[in-house]
Amino acid sequence: MPRRKKESVAQSPYNFNTRWEDLMEDKNFLKVFLSDVLEKYVVQQRWYAGKSSKLKYIELQEYFRIQQHEEVYYGLLLEVNFEEAFYQHYFLPIAFVSDESFAEKDRILPLAIREQEGFIIDALNLEAFRKLVFERIATAVPNDTTKVRYHKSIYFKDTGYHSSRAMGLEQSNTSIIINDNSVIKFFRRIYSDTNPDYEMSRFLSEKKGFKNTPAYKGSINITDSENVNITIALMQELVPNEGDAWGYMLKELKKVFSNLEAKNIQIDQLPQTTMFNRLQINDVPPQMIDWVGLNLFLKLQIMARRTAEMHVLLGSEFSDTAFTPSHFNGDYEVWLKNRLLYQFQNRLNIVENNMHRLEGRALDLAKEFLDRKNDIRKRFVRFDWTKLKGERIRIHGDYHLGQILVHKDDFYLLDFEGEPESTIRDRKVKQPPLKDVAGIFRSFHYAIYSTIFNDGDAFKYEQEDLFKAGELLYRYIIAVFYDSYVQLIQEHNLNIGYTQERIFLLRYCMLEKAVYELGYEMNSRPLWAVIPLEGIMSIMNETN
Repeated sequence: MPRRKKESVAQSPYNFNTRWEDLMEDKNFLKVFLSDVLEKYVVQQRWYAGKSSKLKYIELQEYFRIQQHEEVYYGLLLEVNFEEAFYQHYFLPIAFVSDESFAEKDRILPLAIREQEGFIIDALNLEAFRKLVFERIATAVPNDTTKVRYHKSIYFKDTGYHSSRAMGLEQSNTSIIINDNSVIKFFRRIYSDTNPDYEMSRFLSEKKGFKNTPAYKGSINITDSENVNITIALMQELVPNEGDAWGYMLKELKKVFSNLEAKNIQIDQLPQTTMFNRLQINDVPPQMIDWVGLNLFLKLQIMARRTAEMHVLLGSEFSDTAFTPSHFNGDYEVWLKNRLLYQFQNRLNIVENNMHRLEGRALDLAKEFLDRKNDIRKRFVRFDWTKLKGERIRIHGDYHLGQILVHKDDFYLLDFEGEPESTIRDRKVKQPPLKDVAGIFRSFHYAIYSTIFNDGDAFKYEQEDLFKAGELLYRYIIAVFYDSYVQLIQEHNLNIGYTQERIFLLRYCMLEKAVYELGYEMNSRPLWAVIPLEGIMSIMNETN
């Protein structure tokens, strides 16, 4: 029900002489529900992405029923409008409960329906709703053409519902663990298209049989009033794990930096290597193996192989045009430059307006960043598609250590939604696979600096010496990962370009990624801006 100004409705509880099954047709209910009552609830949720903007009003774009037999819940597509003249869409499933002791923290609206007092709540807090969703996926029929389309994969093996629980704190979605063997992820921020996480998970798991991503088990998509397919839920295998690769890497790096003192390592005497060198473990100098240990390098090789396997499968499709490899062309070059120049200007503005929040090395690098803005801009413009012979494919798009699960001695890749800042269309553009590699390289850089920042006091070295050791370690980590990755890619004939083309793309994509990161750090934790700034300037100072 569209509204053009914010409604503020007093008095509570509200009484509606309408059946629950017909409540969404009641204009008085919608007026109450879409008032500041819902606004106050929405802005407090972790999945709400508009916290830095001023909410103007919420409209109900449309609703649909999620039901089984006589049991009915509503799925709402909400349009949140902002004072800054833009909007975001969210999915909110609702239920009516009358139990006075239930969901005290999660009540949206107290009301009475035909004299039955109760509360409207987010249905995901209700086990009965979670059970119903599971059972609708379990009984899904092939080629469903109804408004709410449930899909069940060949990997769905459950014989019935046993239990469910919330997975824990998440920023943008809500995940529910079902039967201790599956996860249903409900997408809160939604877009007028199928979600890339759903598309990629289903493609890699169901179509290509990729074993190192959680198996796709099912999904829920809805067809809106404009006949657009919108993903609201994705069901996957729950992979037993020991946490993500970010946590693993921080733990390993703490040991590595502790070894500097324990093994009396002379940082200035450690052997150098060039950026983007390719090294097998046998080629890593003994002094580096002595300092870092063999285990970390072996794990990097496994991670690199899993990354390459993902890309090989994504580049092996020739019937589904959404996944068919493409070559570089003029349209891609225009899209890329427009996007990056806009993003770069945004970061320049952020840095210029926040210099007062920086100090020390971060301040020095920020000044250099501003002084060399024309050089950086030229680097982005210096993208000539006619000189690139490699292929573009669908990629992960937001690939970093936090998107990789550690399971025993192996790694599982997940969360294919893409960069949060990007539009849904941009997330599906075919890109050079080396963009994912650049993303994980930047993540290694972050892990090294995070270790120095968080645990530096435990190491009896000056911070500058730790940075020097960290930059050297970073190059060896990249060298071992890169060699294993390229080797497997070449064995399977995925064309990622010739040697110089690969290095050009890695530098270009790492510069893009570091500029992207700079916005987050300047807004959230300015002292950490030194990490992307260090990344930007080290790339700019590399000889071409």
